[in-house]
Amino acid sequence: MRVWLRCAWAVASVACVVLGVAEWRAVQAAPAGAQAGQRTDWPVYGGSAADDRYSALTQVNRTNVKQLATAWTFDTGETGGLQTSPLIVGRVLFGITPTQKVFALDGGTGKKLWMFEPSAAGRQPARGLSYWTDGKSSVLFAGLLTSLYAIDPATGKLVESFGEGGKIDLRNDLAEPGTDISKAFVAPTTPGVVYKDMIILGFRLPETKPALHGDIRAYDVRTGKLRWTFHTIPHPGEPGYETWPADAWKVTGAANNWAGMALDEKRGIVYAPTGSAVSDFDGSDRIGDDLYANTLLALDANTGKRLWHFQDVHHDIWDRDYPSPPSLVTVRSGGKMVDAVAQTTKHGFLFLFDRVSGKPLFPITEKAFPASDVPGEKAAATQPVPAMPAPYARQLLTSDMLTNRTPEAHAAVLAQFSKMRSDGLFVPLSVGKATIVFPGYDGGAEWGGSAVDVKTGVIYVNANDVPWTGELAENKPGGGVGSTMYQSQCSVCHGGDRAGSPPVFPSLVGVSNRLSVAEIVDILANGRGRMPAFPNVAGAQRDAVIAYLHTGIDAPGVEAAPEAKREPGATPAGGKYRFTGYRKFVDPDGYPAVQPPWGTLNAIDLNTGKYLWKIPLGEYPELAAKGMPTTGSENYGGPVVTAGGVVLIGATNYDHTMRAFNSTTGELLWRGDLPYAGNATPATYMIDGKQYVVIATSNARNPKAKQGAAYVAFALP
Repeated sequence: MRVWLRCAWAVASVACVVLGVAEWRAVQAAPAGAQAGQRTDWPVYGGSAADDRYSALTQVNRTNVKQLATAWTFDTGETGGLQTSPLIVGRVLFGITPTQKVFALDGGTGKKLWMFEPSAAGRQPARGLSYWTDGKSSVLFAGLLTSLYAIDPATGKLVESFGEGGKIDLRNDLAEPGTDISKAFVAPTTPGVVYKDMIILGFRLPETKPALHGDIRAYDVRTGKLRWTFHTIPHPGEPGYETWPADAWKVTGAANNWAGMALDEKRGIVYAPTGSAVSDFDGSDRIGDDLYANTLLALDANTGKRLWHFQDVHHDIWDRDYPSPPSLVTVRSGGKMVDAVAQTTKHGFLFLFDRVSGKPLFPITEKAFPASDVPGEKAAATQPVPAMPAPYARQLLTSDMLTNRTPEAHAAVLAQFSKMRSDGLFVPLSVGKATIVFPGYDGGAEWGGSAVDVKTGVIYVNANDVPWTGELAENKPGGGVGSTMYQSQCSVCHGGDRAGSPPVFPSLVGVSNRLSVAEIVDILANGRGRMPAFPNVAGAQRDAVIAYLHTGIDAPGVEAAPEAKREPGATPAGGKYRFTGYRKFVDPDGYPAVQPPWGTLNAIDLNTGKYLWKIPLGEYPELAAKGMPTTGSENYGGPVVTAGGVVLIGATNYDHTMRAFNSTTGELLWRGDLPYAGNATPATYMIDGKQYVVIATSNARNPKAKQGAAYVAFALP
């Protein structure tokens, strides 16, 4: 390895580089899916194929973790969101920049070895990479925008034998023949899992129509050839077809796996949680349970055949998609050891199943919930509720839980609350009245994933505990092209009034003072952060939308939208009702309207379903300075746990801190300063006898803070 590094840096001779590449491949010959206890690197997203975020390393432990110090920093030189959990194979670290460049570093020094730039820069979340080797050749896979790239990990060059010149277009095979996929959007947010000689992938899709099908697919790692497909929206004759209206698969999209997967390599089973079908909040055109949306799927990794499934939200009309990959674990249940799969949710439940049969290891009851009062909508009569563990996030907001941060803040949120509906989980949204959604759309658990101590069966889950609101409005025909396109494509995030819900969903009022027309065109074409691309909004429609963004009114002289030409009383193509926008319930100063904790870290014994501990995670520095240091805060990015008895996590939005906790007691053992927020899941590895902990940092979720993006590694002195 050292020979190759010297040659690559010095570029001494072609012969030296070629010899070094061969040596590098030999060093990386161990299977990428090897169990954590057999490796000192971190070759798989989530640490191992089981996605347990566990490391067998013990050099950094409860006794000495307080001595951790910065070992190296790699500044990407860019701004924007950085959610990547890097891979470390041998002594090489692979990561992604905010504009989706892929790079390799020396994991011991942070020195750059190579940088790969895709054909088009992107600003979509890219949370990791996939690595495959057969001991002779190796491939690094990067899902960037609409493509899956195959990169030589030794050189950073494309593997041109894969697909078309080193990449495949992931939009292929997702729509009916004749569909113009150039106007469609997909993006692999979370990396695929590698099984034998296949890479199994999900991807992100728009949450409004139009959206492609959310099929799960496996590709040949050498050629890029499609090996199998699982239809998450069943076709005629397939199980689950009867849970949709007839032929819904032709017009309905999404039900996609964006959160990632876990793999039981020994049994050849891949576990894939799926998201909601479009549209997220209007299910009037998909009445029924809507399998396999909002479903944990257990698939035969060799063929894609369904083995078992569990749907945790029937007919989702709350955007309650699964937020994170499941974790594989072995627990004691019924007096014996059982291989299990644990799955977290946005609404605070954790489900635990026998990995092979799908049998719940804690009882699950179908509980009745309210019907919808929206004409044409039909909410599911029941939803599944586990007996254990208890929810890790609060699920009902009452007036006595409202903030007491100041008397003025309490009075303000109480006045708002008195006008809202707050009846707990699975209350269908209403037209013209806000409904409390608690925990909110970005919580409890989020995409960072959970960590599992494979020795004890304890799972560590960080969660958001902040209320949001939701409301529906009638789509009224008669608007111009700009306003109609805005309401159908943009208002779900930025609100019908363009005010958004900053900082997560920025206001578009006055956007022309912040962004040029060219910048807006680029964002519509390629997306940015959590905003997907809208290639279907082009030409005159795009220009009309931009004009509407600038003024809030339709440009004069622009022909009326097709919606305005429909027959009186006809249902608009986008549905009769629309979601008015994601809105966080906050006090006048922007802090959550509920009493703390606003974010937590939880340790749950999966053998018993009981909590070992629960603590606030994160703080607002300005509130801590005023005597409120334990509020917790929203947090994105998950933990890792080690055999050294520590849980390591960044995640928090505002305090720029990495933390280490005693895995048994929850005691805070160490805090390390970060240049930006650690909104990513860390990784830990060992090189030359030294253990490192590395995390990606950025401040995209806090636009008021200094912007930048860097990877930071810690080690003992």
